[in-house]
Amino acid sequence: MSSPFFAHRDALSGSVRKLSQINFALALLLGAHAAQAQPLTLGQAQQLAVDRSRQLIAQDHAATAAHEMAVAAGQLPDPVLKVGIDNLPVNGSDRLTLGSDFMTMRRIGVSQELTRADKLRWRSARLEREADKAQAEKQAATAAIQRDTAIAWLEVFYTDQMADVIAKQTALARQEIEAAEAAYRGGRGGQADILAARSALLALDDRGDEIGRRRRVAQTMLARWTGAEAAVAGKPDIDNIRLDTAEPDALLAHHPQIAVLNRQQDIAQADANLAQANQRTDWSVEVAFQQRGAAYSNMVSIGISVPLQWDRKNRQDRELAGKLALVEQARAERDETLRGHEAEVRTQIVEWRSGRERLSRYTRETLPLASERSQVALAAYRGGKATLAEVLAARRNETETRMQALQLELDTARLWAQLNFLAPEDSTTGHAAINR
Repeated sequence: MSSPFFAHRDALSGSVRKLSQINFALALLLGAHAAQAQPLTLGQAQQLAVDRSRQLIAQDHAATAAHEMAVAAGQLPDPVLKVGIDNLPVNGSDRLTLGSDFMTMRRIGVSQELTRADKLRWRSARLEREADKAQAEKQAATAAIQRDTAIAWLEVFYTDQMADVIAKQTALARQEIEAAEAAYRGGRGGQADILAARSALLALDDRGDEIGRRRRVAQTMLARWTGAEAAVAGKPDIDNIRLDTAEPDALLAHHPQIAVLNRQQDIAQADANLAQANQRTDWSVEVAFQQRGAAYSNMVSIGISVPLQWDRKNRQDRELAGKLALVEQARAERDETLRGHEAEVRTQIVEWRSGRERLSRYTRETLPLASERSQVALAAYRGGKATLAEVLAARRNETETRMQALQLELDTARLWAQLNFLAPEDSTTGHAAINR
């Protein structure tokens, strides 16, 4: 019989264990929440987007399917088993009998098409080119994911900074309202100053709502790639790109989208080679065993079948001409797309450089000048040499200048992302992964 002391001790131990389990579960939940709240760097966001992409998995399956079908296409067709009855009487005394008439035979045979080796090779090669195209499309999709994720990340990053500017200016605007009301009560200011300060605050609130809307949209787009909304941290070096701006054509020749068109051209060429191989016919061989009635000898038949290309100029020759025309079509489309990419990239390089120069001028001259103007207006107001309206105008000018600088930096960062992720970046080496 257990004592009350030991029963109380066991109950207390059970409560302690249960409380420890609850604390451990809470710690896990808090740790998971802290992990989710951890700010994402640009590289981390891109890696998450690539890892969770279903499109890349689909391209891997497409490549695997093409490889498997390429092996099957390189094999000879399956042999054909043939079973039948020849020369079965349908009237007379031997009607529907198998062993009475000397011409009646039960036949079993096998036929095999002897496809030419070059045809099998080109059928297989054509599907291998499909697999290469699927891999090139995967590279293009990876570059697009990294680029779009970077743009969404940059939108969040810079709208956060814009929101900070608005928040700081809003706090100052509230202080200015308080100062205007105090001056009005002390007989040193007019009611117009209070109304002007309140109007300035309303304008900042409206601007803040607009920035908040942009930030929510940017967070939604970033979550589309990373899987969840998260804060962002770190600032990419938008002054440098992986592309050689002096000679961008070297990379563009192996741009993922151009690589896809190159693989499409290879597929068209493989079709043309197969059409050329089809100008030479394939033979079929058949062997059959015929069993007759018990009074007659059994027989063996051997045959060869050869297709007759009796209208080659209107069939095989025209098929080859059509396939060769498709090769030229693929080559022309590839060249035209390359020209378009070259012009687009060169334009983006010009705009990116211009944005950097303008941003440098904002940082070096425009922003310090706007800040100094605000400080001078505030000092003059405190000394009774300026009105509150002049201070508010200087504040609005400074806020607008900072917002313009951030918008310019965001526009330049977008161009940087478009140029820097023309080709996918290898997460392990940090270099472009180009499908050659």
